[in-house]
Amino acid sequence: MNKTLLERVPERVRKKLGSQSTACLLNGRDVFTSLQHENLIVMACNTRIRHVIPGIMKAAEELDAVVAFELTRTEGGLDGGYTGQTPEVFLNTVIEYAERFRFNKPFIIHADHITVKNTSPSELAEAERLLAAQLEAGFTSFALDASFNPLADNITIIGKLAEPVIAEGYGLEVELGEVKTVGSESNLTTVEETEAFLAGLSARGIRPQLLAIDNGSKTGNYLEGQIINIDLLRTKEIYQTVQSFGLSGLVQHGITGTPLRIVGKLAEYGIRKGNIGTLWQNVAHAGLPLELMDAMRHWAKENRQDIKYATGVFKAEIDAIPEDNARQIYDMAYREAKEFLAAFGAKGSASKLALALGNTHCA
Repeated sequence: MNKTLLERVPERVRKKLGSQSTACLLNGRDVFTSLQHENLIVMACNTRIRHVIPGIMKAAEELDAVVAFELTRTEGGLDGGYTGQTPEVFLNTVIEYAERFRFNKPFIIHADHITVKNTSPSELAEAERLLAAQLEAGFTSFALDASFNPLADNITIIGKLAEPVIAEGYGLEVELGEVKTVGSESNLTTVEETEAFLAGLSARGIRPQLLAIDNGSKTGNYLEGQIINIDLLRTKEIYQTVQSFGLSGLVQHGITGTPLRIVGKLAEYGIRKGNIGTLWQNVAHAGLPLELMDAMRHWAKENRQDIKYATGVFKAEIDAIPEDNARQIYDMAYREAKEFLAAFGAKGSASKLALALGNTHCA
């Protein structure tokens, strides 16, 4: 374990983990600010099912890579979302694996998509309660997503919601342009919107590290015959714009199903964080006992729901699968993570981070 990195564990997190913990849970702001000039992408994993986590950690350990673990509001809200993981449960799960497998590389725990879909006081209050719970649990990076709203409302909502994140000095990601599900029409983020959005936030003293955009990617599993169309030129233009506002880079959603030959190019166009969610669900499903998967599929069909919504319903059974199945998921997650980390150019990113932080003062 690099002493420089352990010294950068935020004080709030250190108090929660205890002085003897070797879990290197870092501030997202430190990570993305320090690595902004490196041509690499930090892999962010929405681990809806816990059994993929140690495989991801093993790949990161071998490749000396920084990684992020995250859940969205719908995946892991105050009520546990559709995965059955509250912020406290999720953080404790990641830390449990880090300690058990002696994972020594730096990582962040990120609140993905804290969504505010309208301007009602109740919607904002619900997001504020979730953010407070995530801060209390020990999250170190936050994505505030009011992109469902008109631009002016997006700015106003972020202005209110970002206050506790800024007060703690944690990592901040904002969003402009909601990435659609597979089969839906994209509404590409423009340079003009980006300039207006970031100028509006800057006028309120809000300076995020990352901006998530709609560049044509899609979330979920692509079906046979569906075309993957990411506008790399638009992505690069927006990256140049965000640099002028002091941001570290962009966030790429919808990586599941994107060929590695395309994934490998994304860092060149300013992507600094790549979110992968459905892939890990697919990996976990491939290793679950057949009778359990059959029960989950039956539930999804009976309730006319995407199978992801069965995750929380069957959480107890999923968590208690036989060791052979857990090992199979571990191995598959390790192989997938290793491929993506290599494609992201993330090999050696942990050492690069240690070097960068060693040349700066502690926050």
